[in-house]
Amino acid sequence: QVQLVESGGGLVQAGGSLRLSCAASGWPISLYIMGWFRQAPGKEREFVAAVRRNGNAFYVDSVMGRFTTSRDNPKMTVYLQMDSLKPEDTAVYYCAASSASTFSQRAAAYNYWGQGTQVTVSS
Repeated sequence: QVQLVESGGGLVQAGGSLRLSCAASGWPISLYIMGWFRQAPGKEREFVAAVRRNGNAFYVDSVMGRFTTSRDNPKMTVYLQMDSLKPEDTAVYYCAASSASTFSQRAAAYNYWGQGTQVTVSS
């Protein structure tokens, strides 16, 4: 098993930046595809980004070019750098780990989840 704890959320003005961290414990994160999801009030949880075991990253179209995810396996930490933030990025952001052999944007493919961190972008 792996335990995940997100940090770095907060309140920022539109156009600003935040860097989320996901600290893992338990099994090495090198075993997992690491993903980021978000959930806004009244909306379903949606895929944001993921980084495969080899470091290749994937993004939802709405954050492409603004968000960057990366992993530091020895530090057991995954990052989500969020730049040029928009009010529509406001949500609770979750880190997740998938033991699947192939990448997926489906939340059901991820076995372990953090508790989430709130990101609020003011206009």
